[in-house]
Amino acid sequence: MPLLPLVGADLQIPLVDGRTVRHANFDGAASAPALVSVAERVTAVLPWYASVHRGSGYSSQVSTALYERARDEVGRFVGARQDEDVTIFTRNTTDAVNLLAAAVPGRVLTLDVEHHANLLPWDRSPGGHEIVRALPTVAETLAAVEDALRTGRFALLAITGASNVTGEALPVARTVDLAHRHGVRVFVDGAQLLAHRRLSLEASGVDYVAFSGHKLYAPFGAGALVGRRDWLDVSEPYLAGGGAVRQVTTESVEWTDAPARHEAGTPNLVGAIALAAAATELTSLAEATVHQHEDALHRRLVDGLAELPGIDVARVWSDSPAPIGVVTFRLAGTEPSLLAAFLAAEHGVSVRDGRFCAHPLLDRFGWGGGAVRASIGAGTDTDDVDRLLAGLRAWVAGERRAQYEQVDGAWVVVDDRRPVPEGLGLGGLATTLSACS
Repeated sequence: MPLLPLVGADLQIPLVDGRTVRHANFDGAASAPALVSVAERVTAVLPWYASVHRGSGYSSQVSTALYERARDEVGRFVGARQDEDVTIFTRNTTDAVNLLAAAVPGRVLTLDVEHHANLLPWDRSPGGHEIVRALPTVAETLAAVEDALRTGRFALLAITGASNVTGEALPVARTVDLAHRHGVRVFVDGAQLLAHRRLSLEASGVDYVAFSGHKLYAPFGAGALVGRRDWLDVSEPYLAGGGAVRQVTTESVEWTDAPARHEAGTPNLVGAIALAAAATELTSLAEATVHQHEDALHRRLVDGLAELPGIDVARVWSDSPAPIGVVTFRLAGTEPSLLAAFLAAEHGVSVRDGRFCAHPLLDRFGWGGGAVRASIGAGTDTDDVDRLLAGLRAWVAGERRAQYEQVDGAWVVVDDRRPVPEGLGLGGLATTLSACS
């Protein structure tokens, strides 16, 4: 059974043979559907929508109160330290990392297994950026990280909370202890982690965390950066504009402190409220329940993949702790994007294919042509896993009902006659893919 009710949980998907089936969605690691509770909260708030921090009208006062309450709830979700940490609303994790990158007063260290959002922004940090290659074991990798930190060149170590490719991560407590011994702060990219596992800044000692609503079942365009305020209170404002200032003349500007310092312009009230609602809902789940749900489905999927010939499952470390519900694999002799198109068109199963905005990691595996990723979340059940495995078995057995061709870099069904959803104003389905796909 799914852990939580999701919008579209019973969505019916047309297949090429004319049947319809319930959508089996394994693409939540990229963008997750909204929780029903999130959609209901947004609907309840919309009649009160008005200007935030700038209006004296009653609805503006309500909106401002809702926005600041959402800030408090999001901070509590990640165990923000009272009086030391600040919660800044952003567009998404990438936005949050770019914001922090400009505020780091020194050099940044990362591993080569990171998502591009935890690699590319650090090149813009005032002190620059270095990359350490992850080694075959966690122990060896941590030793390599410590060797780099001993040089005294770094102000920040930036690590993934959970890989968007393998679901693995370095042990947070050991990594934080190692970094802090050398006077280095730790940033955790929580984009993948927080839909699956808890993280408390106060309990773990992590200094900063960033995450996105669209991966936390709150796809309304908001994310957050939460962490120590000292760097953020003195760094250049992320955006120059209204709301980030105390006083402006034609010759000068006096900026305010964080969080307003980095939230210029009209804030995304609806996105912030949605993110807070998702945080509250996820916090209500017992951690043991989440682990049991995901671990059982993860084992079912990995065991099923092991029974298929020619399947390789991605893994960085031989001794890493149990991964979150993300499984990335390749099937020998099969182009990943073609396999993904087949699963969607003939089995109603949505997976991700490509390089997952983690090109250096895919290149390490020798998978420059991409792979297939299946992500397990709050809406996944055993029937979904079994349908994915059945689809893979059908592909291996050569059981196909359609022909496929490449259009604009994507595999599509030849003469696809599946109906387009009514009422959405669409004339057809999209076919183009991004380089990160």
